[in-house]
Amino acid sequence: MKYWISVLIGAMSYGILSTIVVHAYDYGFTLGEVVGSQLLVGFLLAWLLVAGLSFFGKRKRNKSSERKQEASWKQRLLLMLAGTPSAITGLLYYHSLTYIPASLAIIMLFQFSWIGVAIQAAIEKRMPGKSMLFALAVLLIGTVLAAGINHSGESKFHPYGIGLGLLSAVSYSLMILLSGKAAPRVHPAKRSAWMSTGALLLVFVLFPPYFLINGQLWEGLLLFGAMLGLFGAFLPPLLYAAGIPHIGEGMASIVGAAELPVAVLLSTFVLHEEVAALQWCGVLLVLLGIALPELAKRYRSLTRQKQSFDL
Repeated sequence: MKYWISVLIGAMSYGILSTIVVHAYDYGFTLGEVVGSQLLVGFLLAWLLVAGLSFFGKRKRNKSSERKQEASWKQRLLLMLAGTPSAITGLLYYHSLTYIPASLAIIMLFQFSWIGVAIQAAIEKRMPGKSMLFALAVLLIGTVLAAGINHSGESKFHPYGIGLGLLSAVSYSLMILLSGKAAPRVHPAKRSAWMSTGALLLVFVLFPPYFLINGQLWEGLLLFGAMLGLFGAFLPPLLYAAGIPHIGEGMASIVGAAELPVAVLLSTFVLHEEVAALQWCGVLLVLLGIALPELAKRYRSLTRQKQSFDL
């Protein structure tokens, strides 16, 4: 259960980002500055955590567990590569917000819920269970309702924005997949730190960090970078690295949908946007879709225990 909660909190952290990004754009900051500052803060926080754990971690470990904690250079390079989808997702999703409404961009991003399950099914060469498929159906219906695409009466279907949103869904699915597959025996804090390193390097290659020398960092960008770095580049990768190897990538794709209800709640209480009753119904459906697989798992476990007890 704790691993399920870990992934849930990571997903909820992602739901905060769109509100912060909208405000950052309003202040005149660019895509490269927003994503670059976010990943820089996440990189620093991740390595500070690793340093803190190394300094204060004086609990006894046997030799075998110690070897699991250390990453070889091959594993480090693999983790850096696994971190690049995180950067790509941010770049694609944040950029899509400049072409299409946030409600539509969220719908495009949330296609990761079925894309992730489809990718895992293809890798494992088996169909998802009935409870997983039912949860996906409930989740997708709730996503459309909660995003409120028809609430405003019209939406701007810019093809470039649609394409960016769908690509962000693919990269998000890959991020979840790689978070669970890349060097799972390495300590989650170290996995997260190396993944954040790979993401940062990619963004700095694509968008050289001129904000470090042109003064933008001290004109408000640092504040946005700190918030985005904490909730976008530090907490989610760390929590995903800790939880996904234990609950599986398919379940993580379901639980990751918790981002949407958080985004809707923030649009109501922070941005003071009107949210229709139909959207709240969608939020409830999303929450139900998230909970269904875990509830089904617990029901099956209790049924087996009862049958075993009866015997």
